[in-house]
Amino acid sequence: MAIVTLLVKAGGLLLADRLPRHGFAASWLRHIPGAVLASLVAPAIVTGSAAELLAALATALVFFVTRNLFAAMAAGVAGVYFARLALGI
Repeated sequence: MAIVTLLVKAGGLLLADRLPRHGFAASWLRHIPGAVLASLVAPAIVTGSAAELLAALATALVFFVTRNLFAAMAAGVAGVYFARLALGI
């Protein structure tokens, strides 16, 4: 398993040099992490309880105020934790 993991990581490093740095494809590749994060979070917000909605609002508010992604993510995690404690979920 360790060898497979190392091969996957080495393959990613070797392919990274061949990725385009300019143009449409490079622009598209820069948007992938945000799209993946949104696809992981959106179902929890839509199907979750009020705690998830409150945490999403806290995350958005912190991001718009600070423009710091790490602070926003930390606020979201803390928000869902404390909202679940407060709501007894």
